[in-house]
Amino acid sequence: MDQPPDPFEFLKSLWGPMGVPLAGVMAPTLVRDELDRRIAELKSVENWLNMNLNVLRMTIQGLEMQKAGLTAMQNAAGSASPGTSAPAGAEDSSKK
Repeated sequence: MDQPPDPFEFLKSLWGPMGVPLAGVMAPTLVRDELDRRIAELKSVENWLNMNLNVLRMTIQGLEMQKAGLTAMQNAAGSASPGTSAPAGAEDSSKK
């Protein structure tokens, strides 16, 4: 089976070929080109993290909408036939 990609593999690929440990990336430097390169790399990491954060937010919103739809369908099914028992979980929520 194919395993999901490691989220930190991207970071490892950025700094791995240089042989620089992640802690060494934050070491101060006086070379302007090196600073520009580090800034560009960190901005690309920031963009990647923001993209993943947006995907996570959309996933959460989708699950919340699915939960609300399921609750609405259960409530509609419970109110449509008064002779039937309440939907699963309705009893537990009234006891709280």
